[in-house]
Amino acid sequence: MPRTPKAKTTTAESKKDAPKRAPRKKAAPKPVFRTGYVALMGRPNSGKSTLLNALLGQKVAIVSDKPQTTRISILGIKTSEKGQIIFVDNPGIHKPLHTLNKRMMNFVYSALETSDIICLLVDATEKFGHGDEYVLETLRKVKTPVFLLINKVDIVRKDKVLPIIDQYKDLFPFKEIIPISALKGINLDVLEKLLLELLPLSPKVYSDEEISDQSERFLFAEIVREKILKYVTQELPFVTAVYIEAIEKKDQQDWNKPGEMRPVAYIRASIFVEKDNHRKIVIGRHGSLVKQIGIEARQEIAEYIGHKVFLDLQVRVRENWRDSEDVLDLIEGQKG
Repeated sequence: MPRTPKAKTTTAESKKDAPKRAPRKKAAPKPVFRTGYVALMGRPNSGKSTLLNALLGQKVAIVSDKPQTTRISILGIKTSEKGQIIFVDNPGIHKPLHTLNKRMMNFVYSALETSDIICLLVDATEKFGHGDEYVLETLRKVKTPVFLLINKVDIVRKDKVLPIIDQYKDLFPFKEIIPISALKGINLDVLEKLLLELLPLSPKVYSDEEISDQSERFLFAEIVREKILKYVTQELPFVTAVYIEAIEKKDQQDWNKPGEMRPVAYIRASIFVEKDNHRKIVIGRHGSLVKQIGIEARQEIAEYIGHKVFLDLQVRVRENWRDSEDVLDLIEGQKG
């Protein structure tokens, strides 16, 4: 009996009858993470340290209305889901006269060379002058993108800000120009967003818990110096330095809770000045000023470490310490 030939199945029919495959799922895009260094630059007293503290939400840099408060670059680390911004608070840009000032400017030059973005802070309440020209001249030597931050817009009229913007945009090719208030937090969210968009794709450098690179020793010295700056005037802010001689932590009997021990920190510090009459001013009549400085510094340090502090301050004359490499090495070495 002849075989009945099998019907040929067309390609279309084969595809029709074949079991359907589930569509491939697209791989979820990898989260974008950016990390980089942002240098805070400007003339002395433009608000760099205030801005750093505001961006981090806590105090890591001392603040004073005296010029040249910041003498050493300080890192402030802001980590979020989108990235890690490593802010570098720098000394104010100025023409150096002493070895101390030359070292301060070396920190500035180093930050200019190594940062991914530069934020130039200008004080909206101050007129443009030779110091501002010197700052722009310094920035023209680098190719790093520069943001212009017009600070203290909370205390000037809005119609005063636009002329500042017009003046600066004609003087330098800024990547962004942002009016801000470091003190009131105005436009700081805008600043962070724009910084993260421009920073390079990179894994984090520091852990989520780290917020600064300074040691306890350096921070304690800075706290004492901040209290000194609060009370002294004229040349004294420039000729005063603080060195922590020793920090000793012990457990001692808590007399309010018999049988229990409590931690106590014993801190010994030297306040350096250049002349004997400087020493007399810092000590004050019958030791009143150095006592007040000690009370306020001790309270802030105790709040920071969370337990009792004994603070011993000695005011010492070190002539021309601003030009002494040995003294400057001591002071800078505290940073860790």
